[in-house]
Amino acid sequence: MNGLTIQDLRFQHIGPLTLHVKTGEWVGVTGPSGVGKTLFLRAVADMDPHEGRVFLDDRSSMDLTGPEWRRRVGYLPSESAWWFESVGEHLNGVAPEWLRDLGFEKDVLDWRVSRLSSGERQRLALIRLLANKPRALLLDEPTANLDADNIDKAESFLTAYRERRHPPVIWVSHDADQLARVADRRFRLLPDGLAPL
Repeated sequence: MNGLTIQDLRFQHIGPLTLHVKTGEWVGVTGPSGVGKTLFLRAVADMDPHEGRVFLDDRSSMDLTGPEWRRRVGYLPSESAWWFESVGEHLNGVAPEWLRDLGFEKDVLDWRVSRLSSGERQRLALIRLLANKPRALLLDEPTANLDADNIDKAESFLTAYRERRHPPVIWVSHDADQLARVADRRFRLLPDGLAPL
């Protein structure tokens, strides 16, 4: 079965969760703070201990190493990590139009990471993630630190990626209006499962 398939996923106090996200489909997930939305994405990304199975196009996460799985299933955390001093060291070979699409000039590659605002880090982390051409996307509040103009740019950027690559996407957000715009289906995460909205 093509797409991202989650079967009887359990982690900490949550589960079992079962969900199939078709190729090219965007699924929105919301819920109150602390319910486990980030833990859900981290479990699907095979970053934290969990029970159950996760498949991408019939390939199980158990058949791959963690880094191999995460190259295919790209996880964008709400707060990104940066390990080099300059932006360019993180974004080798990124197309200049991607920078422009998210409001940057090419000279951003020369900027020091320490000078970036939280919103700039978030937009650049999105570029960094998509540059790896992941087959599926797990997005944790990808626009939470952005103003309205940059939210529009980020949503348009992701929509263009969707049209090119057709990834299954799980998009976590507290913004109900945003999920209504971007998601084909929406769910509320509860301790015992996902409730359709």
